[in-house]
Order: sequence, then structure tokens, then C-alpha cells
Amino acid sequence: MVRQLKSISQNVLVLTTASIALFFFSCKKDMTDQKSLSALDKSSSGTVQPAAIGVTGPKGVCYVEVNSNDFREVGKYTLTTGEQLFDIGIIFAANINYNTATQTAQLYFNTQVTNVLSNKATYIQPLQNKGIKVLLSILGNHQGAGFCNFTSKASAQAFAQQLSNAVTTYGLDGIDFDDEYAEYGVNGTGQPNDSSFVFLVSALRQLMPGKIISFYYYGPAASRLSYGGVTVGSKVNYSWNAIYGTYSVPNVPGLTAANLGPAAVDIQSTSSSTAASLATQ
Repeated sequence: MVRQLKSISQNVLVLTTASIALFFFSCKKDMTDQKSLSALDKSSSGTVQPAAIGVTGPKGVCYVEVNSNDFREVGKYTLTTGEQLFDIGIIFAANINYNTATQTAQLYFNTQVTNVLSNKATYIQPLQNKGIKVLLSILGNHQGAGFCNFTSKASAQAFAQQLSNAVTTYGLDGIDFDDEYAEYGVNGTGQPNDSSFVFLVSALRQLMPGKIISFYYYGPAASRLSYGGVTVGSKVNYSWNAIYGTYSVPNVPGLTAANLGPAAVDIQSTSSSTAASLATQ
């Protein structure tokens, strides 16, 4: 899968860059004039509720395939009000690799991702200075390691610690999970199990209580969102529909409608009429 950029908005937007995709979702009308997600509140049920991003209306989320695109493009789009179009920019993507010697999952950055992270003053901080939150997406890498085949809380905790360390080291605002290309079973790894993803997001939430965690609604993880009375939606902030050109509300137990992105648009392949229809929905 080659991913370029994607975002969220209910408005019909005219974008000229050929490598942008859009997500759409509704959000509450009572959002304050706050461009940060500095605090997380818990409802009486224990569900994590993110603070408001932006002023009013829908949020914009933009994934950037940094192998072939400049991450700073996220900050070059504004609404007629002068506000930034995108509230969240997601670096796509770091990988979950498998160390066959230690039989453990390892966080891996390719050359392009390393360049963005290592030069945070050039690529990350300028966006954050505009009020845009920057997340790092984590993707499988054909080695058998994935979010769904940790065999214990301890192994999930160990990988969550690597993710949390990266967020701290590079001054990021959170982590995005994309359960693709793991190739479960390769290198003698296990198949997806019901507890693994819940263990992982629970551990990461404990390590990052004030950061954003989002989920690209796809892959084995999308059907393993509850275990032992704990829901993934009580630990993550957002989930996005992963099928471009469609309107489909992610079914993530514990997340409210305001935190779900049901429409996905790839500007390279989705027609403007389809994008407008999805925006209307």
C-alpha cells in the first residue's frame, strides 16, 4: 500500500497537491478556541476523552508518506478563516520489526522516517508551532511481528515502552496504529490473538496519559478490540475508516461518534464528486 496524505473535514475543499487524501467526520459544536490536545479527561466510565482541537467543526487529519513527500506540506493548507486545515499530521510510517535472535518486536525507522524524526526542528516543530499535532504511524514490515500476536502483557508492554520512548525523544504528540503487512506467522511468529492489541494500547495509554493514540481501522486488529472487559476505544482517542472513496463508520467499542472518521478520500484516485458526496454525509 502506498499512502500519500489524508485528512478529515466535512467541508468541500479544493486541494491542488496530487498526493493528498481526505477523511471526514462530524464533531461537536461546543469546541473551545483551543488548538492543543494538552489534556485528556476521563468520563465516569473510564473512557479517555481528548480535549478539543481547533475551534469549531470537523478535524483534519493528514497522513504523509515521507518516503516520497515532504512532511511540511501539512502546514501549507489553511481555511478561509485563516485556521490550519489539518489538526493532526501523521508521519507514515515507522515499522514493527521482528528480532529473530531475541524473538521480540522492535521499533524500526527507515532512512526517510529517520530524517524527519532526527530533524524535528525542521519537520516537526514548525507544524506544532502552528497548532498541528504530530503523530507517528506504526506499520507491519513483512516479518511476522504485529500488534495482534504479543503472547503476554510483558511483551506488549516492552514494545509500548519503545513507542513511548520515541514520542519523548522526538517531541511527538502521539502514536497511530496501522495493522497491515505484518504477515503473521512469518519467522515462526504466532497468529493474531484476542488479547494482544488490547494489552498494547492499554500499556501505551498508561505510559502516555496525555498523548494521542489513533487507530487506522484495518487488518486483524479491527476485529480484536475488546478483551477481558477492556475495550480499545477506552484507550485510544480516534479511529479512521481505511477504505478510500467510502463512507463507513469504524466499529470501535468505547469511542463516541465524535471520535470516529467514517469517510476516506484519496485525492489521487477519488473523484471530486465522490469527495463532495462523502463530505455531505
